[in-house]
Amino acid sequence: MPVPHRITIIVFPGVQPLDVVGPHEVFAGANQVLGATAYDVRVQATTAGAVKGESGLALIAEELGTESADTLIIGGGMGVFAARKDQTLIGWIQRQAATVTRIASVCTGAFLLAEAGLLKDRTVTTHWARAEKFAHDYPDTTVEIDPIFIHDANLWTSAGVTAGMDMSLAMVTEDHGAEVAQTIARWLVMFRRRSGGQSQFATAVWSQATDHEPIRATLDLIHADPSTDLSVENLANAANLSTRHFSRLFTEHVGHSPGRYVDQIRVEQARQRLEQTNETVAAVAQACGFGTSETMRRTFVRQLHVSPDQYRQNFALTTNSH
Repeated sequence: MPVPHRITIIVFPGVQPLDVVGPHEVFAGANQVLGATAYDVRVQATTAGAVKGESGLALIAEELGTESADTLIIGGGMGVFAARKDQTLIGWIQRQAATVTRIASVCTGAFLLAEAGLLKDRTVTTHWARAEKFAHDYPDTTVEIDPIFIHDANLWTSAGVTAGMDMSLAMVTEDHGAEVAQTIARWLVMFRRRSGGQSQFATAVWSQATDHEPIRATLDLIHADPSTDLSVENLANAANLSTRHFSRLFTEHVGHSPGRYVDQIRVEQARQRLEQTNETVAAVAQACGFGTSETMRRTFVRQLHVSPDQYRQNFALTTNSH
Protein backbone atom coordinates (compact mmCIF):
# COMPACT_ATOMS: atom_id res chain seq x y z
CA MET A 1 0.00 0.00 0.00
CA PRO A 2 1.37 3.49 -0.87
CA VAL A 3 2.55 5.66 2.00
CA PRO A 4 -0.32 7.98 3.03
CA HIS A 5 -0.03 11.62 2.11
CA ARG A 6 0.48 13.37 5.44
CA ILE A 7 -1.58 16.49 6.08
CA THR A 8 -0.91 18.68 9.09
CA ILE A 9 -3.52 21.27 10.04
CA ILE A 10 -2.30 23.97 12.43
CA VAL A 11 -4.55 25.34 15.15
CA PHE A 12 -4.14 27.95 17.89
CA PRO A 13 -6.33 29.53 20.58
CA GLY A 14 -9.12 31.43 18.84
CA VAL A 15 -8.98 29.37 15.64
CA GLN A 16 -12.16 29.15 13.57
CA PRO A 17 -13.15 25.48 14.09
CA LEU A 18 -14.73 25.12 10.64
CA ASP A 19 -11.41 26.10 9.05
CA VAL A 20 -10.05 22.90 10.58
CA VAL A 21 -13.00 20.52 10.63
CA GLY A 22 -14.07 21.28 7.04
CA PRO A 23 -10.78 20.31 5.35
CA HIS A 24 -10.33 17.42 7.81
CA GLU A 25 -13.66 15.91 6.77
CA VAL A 26 -12.89 16.33 3.07
CA PHE A 27 -9.65 14.36 3.38
CA ALA A 28 -11.26 11.81 5.71
CA GLY A 29 -14.00 11.47 3.10
CA ALA A 30 -11.37 10.74 0.48
CA ASN A 31 -10.12 7.85 2.59
CA GLN A 32 -13.66 6.46 2.73
CA VAL A 33 -14.23 6.83 -1.00
CA LEU A 34 -10.90 5.27 -1.87
CA GLY A 35 -11.25 2.51 0.72
CA ALA A 36 -7.73 3.14 1.95
CA THR A 37 -5.77 5.60 4.07
CA ALA A 38 -4.71 7.92 1.29
CA TYR A 39 -4.40 10.82 3.74
CA ASP A 40 -2.95 10.80 7.26
CA VAL A 41 -4.48 13.95 8.76
CA ARG A 42 -3.01 15.45 11.92
CA VAL A 43 -4.17 18.48 13.91
CA GLN A 44 -1.28 20.14 15.70
CA ALA A 45 -0.60 23.17 17.90
CA THR A 46 2.29 24.68 19.82
CA THR A 47 1.04 22.89 22.93
CA ALA A 48 -0.75 19.54 22.89
CA GLY A 49 -4.25 19.26 24.30
CA ALA A 50 -7.56 21.06 23.97
CA VAL A 51 -7.39 24.23 21.87
CA LYS A 52 -10.40 26.49 22.35
CA GLY A 53 -11.76 27.94 19.12
CA GLU A 54 -13.19 31.41 18.70
CA SER A 55 -16.75 30.07 19.07
CA GLY A 56 -15.88 28.19 22.27
CA LEU A 57 -15.64 24.80 20.59
CA ALA A 58 -12.46 23.00 21.65
CA LEU A 59 -10.31 20.93 19.30
CA ILE A 60 -7.83 18.31 20.49
CA ALA A 61 -4.38 18.87 19.01
CA GLU A 62 -1.05 17.10 19.05
CA GLU A 63 2.12 19.05 19.78
CA LEU A 64 4.03 20.35 16.76
CA GLY A 65 6.12 17.48 15.42
CA THR A 66 9.51 17.25 13.78
CA GLU A 67 8.29 15.03 10.95
CA SER A 68 7.68 16.87 7.68
CA ALA A 69 4.16 17.09 6.32
CA ASP A 70 3.32 16.63 2.66
CA THR A 71 0.60 19.26 2.87
CA LEU A 72 0.57 21.94 5.58
CA ILE A 73 -2.70 23.80 6.17
CA ILE A 74 -2.94 26.84 8.46
CA GLY A 75 -6.36 27.53 9.96
CA GLY A 76 -7.73 31.03 10.45
CA GLY A 77 -9.84 32.79 13.03
CA MET A 78 -9.66 35.81 15.32
CA GLY A 79 -6.87 34.19 17.31
CA VAL A 80 -4.51 34.50 14.35
CA PHE A 81 -3.43 37.98 15.38
CA ALA A 82 -2.13 36.75 18.73
CA ALA A 83 -0.70 33.64 17.07
CA ARG A 84 1.45 35.86 14.85
CA LYS A 85 3.51 36.62 17.96
CA ASP A 86 4.14 32.93 18.71
CA GLN A 87 7.74 32.66 17.52
CA THR A 88 7.79 28.91 18.14
CA LEU A 89 4.90 28.47 15.74
CA ILE A 90 6.24 30.92 13.14
CA GLY A 91 9.67 29.28 13.17
CA TRP A 92 8.11 25.83 12.82
CA ILE A 93 6.04 26.98 9.81
CA GLN A 94 9.19 28.38 8.18
CA ARG A 95 11.02 25.07 8.60
CA GLN A 96 8.10 23.04 7.32
CA ALA A 97 7.67 25.31 4.29
CA ALA A 98 11.13 24.32 3.10
CA THR A 99 10.16 20.66 2.72
CA VAL A 100 6.38 20.36 2.17
CA THR A 101 4.81 19.56 -1.19
CA ARG A 102 1.94 21.98 -0.60
CA ILE A 103 1.42 24.80 1.87
CA ALA A 104 -2.02 26.31 2.34
CA SER A 105 -4.09 28.66 4.45
CA VAL A 106 -7.78 28.91 5.19
CA CYS A 107 -9.31 32.32 5.81
CA THR A 108 -7.01 34.49 7.95
CA GLY A 109 -4.46 31.71 8.21
CA ALA A 110 -2.75 33.68 5.42
CA PHE A 111 -1.62 36.13 8.10
CA LEU A 112 0.58 33.42 9.65
CA LEU A 113 2.08 32.50 6.28
CA ALA A 114 2.82 36.18 5.64
CA GLU A 115 4.30 36.59 9.11
CA ALA A 116 6.58 33.65 8.33
CA GLY A 117 7.80 35.51 5.25
CA LEU A 118 6.29 33.05 2.79
CA LEU A 119 4.02 35.35 0.80
CA LYS A 120 6.33 38.10 -0.40
CA ASP A 121 5.53 39.08 -4.01
CA ARG A 122 2.75 36.45 -4.15
CA THR A 123 -0.96 36.89 -4.89
CA VAL A 124 -3.25 35.43 -2.23
CA THR A 125 -6.78 35.55 -0.91
CA THR A 126 -8.21 35.64 2.59
CA HIS A 127 -11.53 36.43 4.24
CA TRP A 128 -13.04 39.50 2.59
CA ALA A 129 -13.53 41.24 5.97
CA ARG A 130 -9.79 41.00 6.75
CA ALA A 131 -8.37 41.79 3.31
CA GLU A 132 -7.86 45.48 4.03
CA LYS A 133 -5.91 44.76 7.20
CA PHE A 134 -3.87 42.11 5.41
CA ALA A 135 -2.97 44.57 2.66
CA HIS A 136 -1.95 47.13 5.28
CA ASP A 137 0.13 44.71 7.34
CA TYR A 138 1.80 42.97 4.38
CA PRO A 139 2.13 45.48 1.53
CA ASP A 140 4.61 43.25 -0.32
CA THR A 141 1.80 40.72 -0.96
CA THR A 142 -1.13 41.22 -3.35
CA VAL A 143 -4.45 40.23 -1.78
CA GLU A 144 -7.60 39.61 -3.82
CA ILE A 145 -10.98 39.39 -2.09
CA ASP A 146 -13.06 37.84 -4.89
CA PRO A 147 -11.63 34.32 -5.38
CA ILE A 148 -12.76 31.43 -3.22
CA PHE A 149 -9.21 30.13 -3.37
CA ILE A 150 -6.01 30.81 -5.27
CA HIS A 151 -3.63 28.05 -6.36
CA ASP A 152 -0.17 29.31 -7.29
CA ALA A 153 2.48 26.57 -7.71
CA ASN A 154 2.71 24.84 -4.29
CA LEU A 155 0.91 27.70 -2.49
CA TRP A 156 -2.83 27.54 -1.86
CA THR A 157 -4.79 30.27 -0.07
CA SER A 158 -8.54 30.29 0.47
CA ALA A 159 -11.23 32.68 1.60
CA GLY A 160 -13.39 32.35 4.69
CA VAL A 161 -14.54 29.18 6.39
CA THR A 162 -16.29 26.90 3.85
CA ALA A 163 -13.89 28.01 1.10
CA GLY A 164 -11.34 25.80 2.86
CA MET A 165 -13.47 22.81 1.89
CA ASP A 166 -13.55 23.92 -1.74
CA MET A 167 -9.78 24.23 -1.67
CA SER A 168 -9.44 20.79 -0.08
CA LEU A 169 -11.70 19.25 -2.73
CA ALA A 170 -9.49 20.82 -5.40
CA MET A 171 -6.46 19.22 -3.73
CA VAL A 172 -8.20 15.84 -3.76
CA THR A 173 -9.01 16.38 -7.43
CA GLU A 174 -5.35 17.06 -8.10
CA ASP A 175 -4.31 13.92 -6.19
CA HIS A 176 -7.03 11.41 -7.08
CA GLY A 177 -9.22 12.84 -9.82
CA ALA A 178 -12.55 14.61 -10.18
CA GLU A 179 -14.74 11.55 -9.61
CA VAL A 180 -13.40 11.01 -6.09
CA ALA A 181 -13.80 14.69 -5.26
CA GLN A 182 -17.34 14.75 -6.65
CA THR A 183 -18.33 11.74 -4.54
CA ILE A 184 -17.00 13.45 -1.40
CA ALA A 185 -18.89 16.62 -2.30
CA ARG A 186 -22.15 14.70 -2.68
CA TRP A 187 -21.68 13.10 0.73
CA LEU A 188 -20.99 16.48 2.29
CA VAL A 189 -23.89 18.07 0.34
CA MET A 190 -21.56 20.58 -1.28
CA PHE A 191 -21.26 21.96 -4.79
CA ARG A 192 -19.50 19.34 -6.86
CA ARG A 193 -16.82 21.87 -7.68
CA ARG A 194 -16.57 25.60 -7.19
CA SER A 195 -13.92 27.22 -9.31
CA GLY A 196 -11.19 28.92 -7.32
CA GLY A 197 -11.87 32.13 -9.22
CA GLN A 198 -15.55 32.19 -8.29
CA SER A 199 -16.59 35.15 -6.16
CA GLN A 200 -16.80 34.76 -2.38
CA PHE A 201 -20.22 36.38 -2.49
CA ALA A 202 -23.62 35.13 -3.59
CA THR A 203 -25.41 38.24 -4.82
CA ALA A 204 -28.80 37.59 -3.28
CA VAL A 205 -27.27 36.85 0.12
CA TRP A 206 -25.03 39.90 0.21
CA SER A 207 -27.54 42.50 -1.02
CA GLN A 208 -27.50 45.50 1.27
CA ALA A 209 -30.76 46.05 3.17
CA THR A 210 -32.13 49.60 3.31
CA ASP A 211 -34.99 51.42 4.98
CA HIS A 212 -35.04 54.14 2.33
CA GLU A 213 -38.43 53.55 0.69
CA PRO A 214 -37.71 54.72 -2.89
CA ILE A 215 -34.47 52.74 -3.03
CA ARG A 216 -36.09 49.68 -1.49
CA ALA A 217 -38.84 49.91 -4.10
CA THR A 218 -36.30 49.91 -6.92
CA LEU A 219 -34.53 46.93 -5.34
CA ASP A 220 -37.83 45.06 -5.37
CA LEU A 221 -38.28 46.03 -9.00
CA ILE A 222 -34.81 44.74 -9.93
CA HIS A 223 -35.30 41.45 -8.12
CA ALA A 224 -38.80 40.93 -9.53
CA ASP A 225 -37.66 40.81 -13.15
CA PRO A 226 -33.98 41.38 -13.98
CA SER A 227 -34.71 40.84 -17.69
CA THR A 228 -36.57 44.14 -18.11
CA ASP A 229 -35.05 47.51 -19.03
CA LEU A 230 -33.32 48.45 -15.78
CA SER A 231 -31.44 51.47 -17.02
CA VAL A 232 -30.59 54.14 -14.48
CA GLU A 233 -33.12 56.41 -16.13
CA ASN A 234 -35.96 53.89 -15.77
CA LEU A 235 -35.05 53.08 -12.17
CA ALA A 236 -34.84 56.79 -11.30
CA ASN A 237 -38.27 57.35 -12.84
CA ALA A 238 -39.68 54.45 -10.79
CA ALA A 239 -38.27 56.10 -7.65
CA ASN A 240 -39.60 59.54 -8.71
CA LEU A 241 -36.09 60.96 -8.45
CA SER A 242 -33.73 62.66 -10.82
CA THR A 243 -31.14 60.35 -12.38
CA ARG A 244 -28.26 62.05 -10.59
CA HIS A 245 -29.97 62.10 -7.18
CA PHE A 246 -31.14 58.48 -7.57
CA SER A 247 -27.66 57.25 -8.48
CA ARG A 248 -26.16 58.98 -5.46
CA LEU A 249 -28.79 57.66 -3.05
CA PHE A 250 -28.66 54.14 -4.48
CA THR A 251 -24.90 53.94 -4.12
CA GLU A 252 -25.08 55.39 -0.62
CA HIS A 253 -27.73 52.91 0.60
CA VAL A 254 -26.79 49.79 -1.37
CA GLY A 255 -23.04 50.11 -1.62
CA HIS A 256 -22.91 49.70 -5.41
CA SER A 257 -23.92 51.82 -8.36
CA PRO A 258 -27.29 50.92 -9.93
CA GLY A 259 -25.64 49.47 -13.03
CA ARG A 260 -23.24 47.27 -11.08
CA TYR A 261 -26.02 46.04 -8.80
CA VAL A 262 -28.25 45.14 -11.75
CA ASP A 263 -25.37 43.21 -13.29
CA GLN A 264 -24.90 41.28 -10.03
CA ILE A 265 -28.56 40.29 -9.86
CA ARG A 266 -28.57 39.25 -13.51
CA VAL A 267 -25.44 37.16 -12.99
CA GLU A 268 -27.07 35.47 -9.99
CA GLN A 269 -30.17 34.61 -12.04
CA ALA A 270 -28.02 33.41 -14.93
CA ARG A 271 -25.99 31.21 -12.61
CA GLN A 272 -29.16 29.45 -11.46
CA ARG A 273 -30.33 28.89 -15.02
CA LEU A 274 -26.96 27.57 -16.12
CA GLU A 275 -26.97 25.15 -13.18
CA GLN A 276 -30.56 23.97 -13.41
CA THR A 277 -31.74 24.16 -17.03
CA ASN A 278 -30.80 22.97 -20.50
CA GLU A 279 -31.23 26.42 -22.03
CA THR A 280 -28.48 27.57 -24.35
CA VAL A 281 -26.13 30.28 -23.15
CA ALA A 282 -27.70 32.66 -25.66
CA ALA A 283 -31.18 31.92 -24.31
CA VAL A 284 -30.01 32.44 -20.73
CA ALA A 285 -28.43 35.75 -21.70
CA GLN A 286 -31.68 36.91 -23.28
CA ALA A 287 -33.86 35.73 -20.39
CA CYS A 288 -31.67 37.43 -17.77
CA GLY A 289 -31.51 40.80 -19.45
CA PHE A 290 -28.00 40.71 -20.91
CA GLY A 291 -29.28 40.85 -24.47
CA THR A 292 -26.43 38.89 -26.04
CA SER A 293 -24.27 35.98 -24.93
CA GLU A 294 -21.15 38.11 -25.45
CA THR A 295 -22.42 40.74 -23.02
CA MET A 296 -23.13 38.01 -20.48
CA ARG A 297 -19.71 36.47 -21.05
CA ARG A 298 -17.94 39.78 -20.38
CA THR A 299 -20.00 40.33 -17.23
CA PHE A 300 -19.32 36.81 -15.94
CA VAL A 301 -15.58 37.14 -16.51
CA ARG A 302 -15.55 40.54 -14.81
CA GLN A 303 -17.51 39.38 -11.76
CA LEU A 304 -16.74 35.66 -11.39
CA HIS A 305 -13.53 35.28 -13.38
CA VAL A 306 -15.08 32.42 -15.36
CA SER A 307 -17.11 32.37 -18.58
CA PRO A 308 -20.73 31.13 -18.63
CA ASP A 309 -19.59 27.96 -20.42
CA GLN A 310 -16.95 27.30 -17.76
CA TYR A 311 -19.47 27.97 -15.02
CA ARG A 312 -21.97 25.53 -16.52
CA GLN A 313 -19.27 22.89 -16.94
CA ASN A 314 -18.43 23.21 -13.24
CA PHE A 315 -21.90 23.36 -11.73
CA ALA A 316 -24.59 22.08 -14.08
CA LEU A 317 -27.01 19.77 -12.30
CA THR A 318 -28.18 18.29 -15.61
CA THR A 319 -26.56 17.38 -18.91
CA ASN A 320 -26.85 20.76 -20.59
CA SER A 321 -26.49 21.76 -24.19
CA HIS A 322 -24.47 24.80 -25.25
